[in-house]
Amino acid sequence: MSALAEELDARLARADERLARDYPGEAAGRQPVHTVYVPADRYAADTLERWRLEATAVLDRHAATAAELPEAFGIGAASAGQVHARVRAKLEREPIEDLRIDFEDGYGDRGDDEEDLAAVTAATALRHTVKAGEAAPFAGIRFKSFEAPTRRRGLRTLELFVSTVADGGRVPDGFVLTLPKVTSVDQVEAMVLVCERLERAHELVPGSLRFEIQVETPQAVLGADGTALLARMIHASARRCTGLHYGTYDYSASCGIAAAYQSMEHPAADHAKAVMQVAAAGTGVRLSDGSTNRLPVGDRAAVLAAWRLHARLVRRSLERGFHQGWDLHPAQLPSRYVAVFAFYREGLPEAAARLRSYLGRTESGFLDEPATARALADFLVRAVDCGASDDAEVEGLSGASPQRLAELARRV
Repeated sequence: MSALAEELDARLARADERLARDYPGEAAGRQPVHTVYVPADRYAADTLERWRLEATAVLDRHAATAAELPEAFGIGAASAGQVHARVRAKLEREPIEDLRIDFEDGYGDRGDDEEDLAAVTAATALRHTVKAGEAAPFAGIRFKSFEAPTRRRGLRTLELFVSTVADGGRVPDGFVLTLPKVTSVDQVEAMVLVCERLERAHELVPGSLRFEIQVETPQAVLGADGTALLARMIHASARRCTGLHYGTYDYSASCGIAAAYQSMEHPAADHAKAVMQVAAAGTGVRLSDGSTNRLPVGDRAAVLAAWRLHARLVRRSLERGFHQGWDLHPAQLPSRYVAVFAFYREGLPEAAARLRSYLGRTESGFLDEPATARALADFLVRAVDCGASDDAEVEGLSGASPQRLAELARRV
């Protein structure tokens, strides 16, 4: 059998190499729970503060106490007290986790001179907030697509922004670019080339420019040859792709879905996201769900209806393994964080207890395997990352240190 084993090692060596190269596992570090899109002409150095003030004001106006959370957001009463306090603290400390300065659909066509100025102005503002320690943990831009009509304009904005935001041969930590309306593997390969050329031209650290692929065209999900192009796109990105982001309304409209029925929970959306999920599994590329355009504005009834819808959709995404989504308005921050925190607070006791039992090899009522232990640890790590819990609480409940949890979740 030893000879046979050696023969198998030789026969499978290339397959082993491809597996290790193409499927390295979960990416290390934190994943933001959302990406906030702000049109470039509305972005300034005080954007985070303005969003914080507006989000806090609408929360105080319509859900000032923990007792009001179940009605306002449709969450269970048991966790409302802890959720309310933590959401208030989150809004004060870190209202936006991931900021995307938008030069695409949210900005439109303003003419070259105006967009040139906006690119430099926005990049200067972002650089200022980074130096002042006032930036979101993750930030970047969405530029116009590489489709022929917008290619040159998108490239020019990207170059102006990167050259302005770069400081001492580096871009800010957590800096990411968003490549929209991708329709071919060729566009992803082109984006890799652009990143390489920009790094060389501006003496940036090689590999420092990373990008997300927006999944908002049917061509990305199913190519003309009948294959799932998303898988090929990921592997064509030279490991620069950090995420696949679903675009609710572009994708739905392209599939012929009437405006009234375009939604993150439409069957067409679920199909696209299922393909995204399988294509990204094991690659280290993370997933983001899309947005809802129902905004919490107007009278109390309108705000609460939009909050409950948003919170339900966020919870639905989390249950399906999509830990990130888009937010488009300051009043969506309360419903985002309430839904996320309630998800983790409600699941924390059981997840921690099951992991403690697994690590201690004690009876738990579950026959958990290593893969499940990894999922349990990942749940606890994410709860801490977003602020729904903290290291001390999780370690007390699970018996696992932060380092041990990171190892179990394969985040190191």
